[in-house]
Amino acid sequence: MRLFQQIRPAPFDKLKAEPSPAEIPRALPMPLLRLDNVTKHYRADNQDVVALDAVTLDAEPGEFLSIVGRSGCGKTTLLNLAGAMDFPSAGSVHINGVVTSGLADAELTAIRRKYVGFVFQFFQLLPTLSVRENVELPLLLAGQTANTQQAIERLEWVEMADYAKRLPHQLSGGQMQRVAIARALVHSPKLLLADEPIGNLDSTSAEIVMNLLRRTADELKTTILMATHSQEAARITDRIVALRDGRIEEIRRP
Repeated sequence: MRLFQQIRPAPFDKLKAEPSPAEIPRALPMPLLRLDNVTKHYRADNQDVVALDAVTLDAEPGEFLSIVGRSGCGKTTLLNLAGAMDFPSAGSVHINGVVTSGLADAELTAIRRKYVGFVFQFFQLLPTLSVRENVELPLLLAGQTANTQQAIERLEWVEMADYAKRLPHQLSGGQMQRVAIARALVHSPKLLLADEPIGNLDSTSAEIVMNLLRRTADELKTTILMATHSQEAARITDRIVALRDGRIEEIRRP
């Protein structure tokens, strides 16, 4: 079987002149997430605290970024702004091309429910709901009817479908985090924000969760921003964004 087909050049008189710059389409799609010169400050104990200072960062569809740095460097603030949970004091945040600043509360809620999923360090599963019901919850909050099949599919993705009828207290920490990831993905968000997702897990469970997040970025093309203290976890991401005192100190490949 011939792997390559010979390409014959077109006759000289059939060749078109190279288009002028004005004829070339300017298709410049926005990244899924853009923080453009973002600053965030707030008042605490009668002092002005700068949590983020002139941060510019883009994240492409399916890209997995880790945000690293000491406690208080601005990691959680960055995630809150990226997820439209808060507004920047200056600069702008774009989610799928939409600028979050100035939107009404209802519009912000709609953006979060459509485009963003959240994973937290302490899982935040409702103890009185079953695993399946916890996963269905974002659909109900978005005004949709409970979709058992959709929830089960996401539980299958995290290999927890066999535990659908159990309550959270019947699960290990690693299992609860996998359920929390299924819940965050049930509405197929384009952006997943994970704040210290392995901070409370043993090394084996942490490895399972990190491999699951890596697969989610690669196969579902979900953009992931993960705040972490773990250098080992950061090494499996596409880029490492190091923060120091609210500023990006460097962006590097693992």
